[in-house]
Amino acid sequence: MDDVDRKILAELQSDGRLTLTELAERVRLSVSPCHRRLRALERSGAIAGYHAQLDASVLGLTFEAPIFVTMRYADRQTVAAFEEQVAGIPHVLQAQRLFGDPDYLLRVVARDLPAYRQLYDEQLAALPGVLRLSSTLVMKSVVEARPLPL
Repeated sequence: MDDVDRKILAELQSDGRLTLTELAERVRLSVSPCHRRLRALERSGAIAGYHAQLDASVLGLTFEAPIFVTMRYADRQTVAAFEEQVAGIPHVLQAQRLFGDPDYLLRVVARDLPAYRQLYDEQLAALPGVLRLSSTLVMKSVVEARPLPL
């Protein structure tokens, strides 16, 4: 990956809806070489996909909570079952396995506090192997969806 590839990636992180012509102009290439590089970046996995960034609050998802999960059991089968079920809960936007205690960090959104309470009681607390859930409320997002440093 050279500087031109990094420029292509930076431009796409900034605006994923750029046309190929616009992208080529911004990185100072003709369309054909730009297209070849773009396809190579996609094939290599450097570009994992394209998506629209949505505003959760505009869509009625105004409640956000990080949740720390401490597991009772850490055997392979329990961890796999936990991770599979977490991946199936649409309100879990992000789930990360951590070293040490706690074992996981989840980022969850909901419509409001009653919807969050229902999600917590009916789905999150019932996940396999969970010893303890500890959550807090997000007061304000300071940095969100930041582009990767290239």
